[in-house]
Amino acid sequence: MVHETHTQMHSKQLSADLSAPAFVGTWRTRALLVAAVAAVTAAGLAVADGSVDHVLRAWVVGLMLTFGFAVGGLALLMVQYCTGGKWGLLLRRPLEAMSRTLPLVFAFWVVVALNLKKLYLWAQVTDVEAALKSGFISEVQAHCIEFKRPMLNPTAFIVVSLICFAIWGLYTWWLNSLGLKRDNDVPENTPYWIKKFENVSGLGIVIYALTMTAAVIYWVMSMDPTWYSSVYGLLFLVGQGYQVLAFGIIVSIALAKGEPFKTILRQTEQHDLGKMTFAFVMLNIYLAFAQFLIIWSGNSPEEIPWYLDRIRGHWGVIITLDFIFHWLIPFTLLLSRDLKRNRKRLTRVCQWMIFAKAFDLFWLIEPNFKDAARNLHFSYGILEYAAVPVAMVALWVAFFCTQLKQRALVQINDPHVEEILEAEHAHA
Repeated sequence: MVHETHTQMHSKQLSADLSAPAFVGTWRTRALLVAAVAAVTAAGLAVADGSVDHVLRAWVVGLMLTFGFAVGGLALLMVQYCTGGKWGLLLRRPLEAMSRTLPLVFAFWVVVALNLKKLYLWAQVTDVEAALKSGFISEVQAHCIEFKRPMLNPTAFIVVSLICFAIWGLYTWWLNSLGLKRDNDVPENTPYWIKKFENVSGLGIVIYALTMTAAVIYWVMSMDPTWYSSVYGLLFLVGQGYQVLAFGIIVSIALAKGEPFKTILRQTEQHDLGKMTFAFVMLNIYLAFAQFLIIWSGNSPEEIPWYLDRIRGHWGVIITLDFIFHWLIPFTLLLSRDLKRNRKRLTRVCQWMIFAKAFDLFWLIEPNFKDAARNLHFSYGILEYAAVPVAMVALWVAFFCTQLKQRALVQINDPHVEEILEAEHAHA
């Protein structure tokens, strides 16, 4: 009785207005301004470089970043529905808003689909024998392009991608529609909705893993037709969790400057989100290093050139920085319990993680091209890897802010609402 009275005295109350704070509109305005400045910068660099080649390569980096936020957000939303937990009450609306940015990601993909011959060797080579005789491709490339032609052709690229977008779009519409219906239902039906979302999301996670793997194989892996990896899709899957959690934490902490997140974002749940992010950092390290170690120790002539293209010719500096940026720094900092409970410091680490993800994509994508493989060199084109993704991500953030303002930030019939409103020491 004493404990219950103590808890009630210190319980918090949700504000009457659960919509996104007005400053979300300010975020959108700032994001659009950044996108405009970065786009003008990218155009200037393209003129200075005398080519749009690096613009398109950097465009793929921007596509994969925004794709990771949109489809990765959809995937983490489904994971939350299957696992439950109070953290879902914090991230559910941001994750739904991320998933509803899929139309913009599709628009970004269309640019890639219209420029296949500038990005993919297999699309440039229509006559393998003639390309081999002219020295345009090597014997290994010729063999791989010929062998993979049933899969690596423009028609398959477009059809598979459209099917994937259709499936992601269906699940985005389905889960967001069900979310609205749940909002309008009575609390007594909550068990029904929990089971409903579990059933939809369980199969959805499996479908997501398959379609996402197909997409990254076509969009990134096939840039080098000689490369294959059995964990390539899994690396991107974990990488999406890495960046989505980082972005979700940034948004949640920023929203806590106003209601209703000022009331519901407790240090306990913030710490839990930090621990989840740390888990993805560890898994990211494990998968990437395990693949490298197995291939390097095996010294297979079919696989090792992919790494040589990204190590030799001064690329060794980039892979070292990638290891430090992408894995070592987040891993070391997120070990700290105090950091995960400090809003400002945790935000800085998450911002760094998103930058590191973009840096890792640069290392994955640029060496696929003949002029860059084992030949890291400075040019105005290289700077496009900063300007173009910044413009694309900033535009995506503006669209995300628009989507975030469309719904109440808290699902009031969630069973965890009462618990998350309690004072943090109430369970002590």
